[in-house]
Amino acid sequence: MSDPAAADPKVAGVLKRPFPEQVAFFRAKLGKMMPSAKWDDVWKGRHDQGFMVAGAAKADLLSDLAAAVDRVIAEGGSIQSFRKDFARIVERNGWDYRGEFNWRTRVIYTTNLSTSYAAGRLAQLREGGFEWWVYKHSDSSLHPRPLHVSWNGLTLRADDPWWKAHYPPNGWGCRCRVVGVRRPEDADRYGGEVRTAPDNGIDPKTGEPSGIDRGWGYMPGDTVSDAVRTMAAKTQQWDYSLAKSYMQGVPESVRDRLATSYRSLPSVADDVRRYADRASKVAEVEVQPYRTMGLLTSGDVSKVKELTGVDVAGFDYALDKSSVRHILGGHGNEAAEVARGQLPVSPSDFSRLPRLLNAPDKMEAAGASRSTGHPLVKVSGEIDGEEMEAVFELRGKRRMAALITLYKRGR
Repeated sequence: MSDPAAADPKVAGVLKRPFPEQVAFFRAKLGKMMPSAKWDDVWKGRHDQGFMVAGAAKADLLSDLAAAVDRVIAEGGSIQSFRKDFARIVERNGWDYRGEFNWRTRVIYTTNLSTSYAAGRLAQLREGGFEWWVYKHSDSSLHPRPLHVSWNGLTLRADDPWWKAHYPPNGWGCRCRVVGVRRPEDADRYGGEVRTAPDNGIDPKTGEPSGIDRGWGYMPGDTVSDAVRTMAAKTQQWDYSLAKSYMQGVPESVRDRLATSYRSLPSVADDVRRYADRASKVAEVEVQPYRTMGLLTSGDVSKVKELTGVDVAGFDYALDKSSVRHILGGHGNEAAEVARGQLPVSPSDFSRLPRLLNAPDKMEAAGASRSTGHPLVKVSGEIDGEEMEAVFELRGKRRMAALITLYKRGR
């Protein structure tokens, strides 16, 4: 009988680039957190309906883990950054998880990436109307699974019942995939060949078709592919929009926990700092126009509306590369800032913004932008013994609260 410990540490390169259907599938699961004691408490297609991690039963713990996994799927996070987030989550929640650290994090990381990728691809295959599917073997070259190898190139009609149990991934760490073609002769370019669906029998140890790990004999995303296609059609395919898309369908209380959990992740703080550092090097590197810091909570939305009259439901806190350059250029000089009674701002200070947004001492109206007329709000609080003040511009068209200035003072 196969075991989660067999998960391969390598993830195919194609899995590392998020795409709308993949993100839509995973975000749809976040509305239902599924507490569990062991991995098989949630069985096969039920994984399409909610999020679970074996042994995670508390709401805050599940929310933190969901935010960390969501970041991997929506933003293409590495396993190294996921492990850093996981370690902080375990420490914060006092979670006594089972298994060795590297093994457990690898299983959570690869399983969620591969199943969300598979579900997203399924939605694309159906949307594209591909009548024939080609099985492509992609397991580890060091430990190939003989039956998976034998299925390589197998070309069957999309509606062949064989796919119901054999649509990959077909086990822990399986990286096999499916390619769609419109005519059987088109399968040649992918090394495909039309054959009769093989019957390899049932493995008496797992109850699954031979070659399929226990619990993996199902088609990820099959029960929700129509909904995923509808959701994905509403977004553009670039990192920033994907990072905040599809969250409006998640219940408000869960959405609030996820937003707070997201800003608590060490990897988010690291990436915010790196974004600020790259944005400051105008001529050296290319930088995305914006970097999200997660959605405003319902409490933030209520406070902003009270202060400004603007409804910011669905807005996220964001960094704007031009504003980051302005902040570091205008508030980064030590002598000038000391003369103002302030401390110089550096890229590392941006890494503290997520913590400030999660627990500000005060949020207040700050007038309107002189250039755009958009309302401004100021968020302030003490972080690491220093007073920080961050001013955000409310941009209705982009549905964001974009940072336009940041300064700090010593206590």
